[in-house]
Amino acid sequence: MAIKIIPPGKRMGTVKIPSSKSVVHRLLICAALGSSPVRIGFDGLSKDIAATASCLQALGTGITVEKSAITVQPNSIAAGDVLLPCGESGSTLRFLLPVAGVLGAKGCFHMEGRLPERPMHPFEELLRLHGMEVTREGSALHFGGKLRSGDYPLAGDISSQYFSGLLMALPLAEGGSRVLPEGRLESEGYIQMTEDALALAGIKFSKPAETAWEIPGRQQFALPSSLSAEGDWSNAAFFLCMGALSEKGVSVCGLNPSSSQGDRAVLEILRCFGAEIIESSSEAGVVTARRGALRPTVIDASSVPDLVPVLAILSCGAVGETRITHAQRLRMKESDRLAATAKLISDLGGNAEELPDGLVIHGTGSLLGGMAETCNDHRIAMSAAVAACLCREPVTVQGAQCVEKSYPAFWDDFERCTG
Repeated sequence: MAIKIIPPGKRMGTVKIPSSKSVVHRLLICAALGSSPVRIGFDGLSKDIAATASCLQALGTGITVEKSAITVQPNSIAAGDVLLPCGESGSTLRFLLPVAGVLGAKGCFHMEGRLPERPMHPFEELLRLHGMEVTREGSALHFGGKLRSGDYPLAGDISSQYFSGLLMALPLAEGGSRVLPEGRLESEGYIQMTEDALALAGIKFSKPAETAWEIPGRQQFALPSSLSAEGDWSNAAFFLCMGALSEKGVSVCGLNPSSSQGDRAVLEILRCFGAEIIESSSEAGVVTARRGALRPTVIDASSVPDLVPVLAILSCGAVGETRITHAQRLRMKESDRLAATAKLISDLGGNAEELPDGLVIHGTGSLLGGMAETCNDHRIAMSAAVAACLCREPVTVQGAQCVEKSYPAFWDDFERCTG
């Protein structure tokens, strides 16, 4: 287990953020479903992206990973049972399960970490109703059968990944399909990213209702032969929050200011906290965050669940009560992120209360320091680094290597921001 000792104090500087893993997941799958080679420019090969690439290879796709690009060569589906090593990546599993079904593949997803504990029952049952065979056996998810077209009603507040998986799979079905969210649709930004990737691949769909899709069948995926993935707003949030705690600030470059990524909302949330946000007009893709008169606020996390840990840390720097709500889904991530975040704050000398669906943070303007347990959760580890900016004593991060799941170069980039 890697241990990282972080000296206390504010950070300043400039960081080039890696490519969005959410975007790369989608581009890899769309490329694999096409008929011509596609080269995807990106930086920052994380464990989650490696899991998607490995699963696509197992399904028969040719994948070549270079330092700053992945080349995808579509091939015929592998014959016989296939083993798909999805690791701890929920995106990989939930995207590729219906894709494997529509391709008529047969095999098993191998899950690691807490992924076997994360709920998929409504999704699995829906796939069974449309021709797939799906059974669980410990850390193995067995699948077979052939996914059929039809109507797919699904609760909108469970996981946007279910909708994205269906939207990528159903264009290949024999007939037309409808995807019909029931109730409030959460994390719409992630679904918009899927729509963007499908449109780029030439896939047709319509939305006769605001949150429902009609998808013709027998379509062909055709991404451009070469394209690049934009920077990751989710990972940028950690450095922007560091900047919001520093008078000199932190600048993040490589971001798309008009991105569909839902976590771009971090800018507006930081403004609500009172931080100064500067979006460069002369240098595209650069955002700077600096400390303002920080004040507590109320955050509805339904559309930005991945931001909760780091925003909770930022709340400790604003004197008063910050309340975070609609974040109940975080209890079934790589850790129980609500419990892990509350414990992180408490262990570092702060005060946070758990709610059934969120957190209440009683900010005092600073933290003490101490031991930070990551619970093998990349977002908790990176939030501990942000917490050091508020601390009076060092922060010792246990299990610091878990950042490799989404941001392998995080600690290097963190060190580039000087104290």
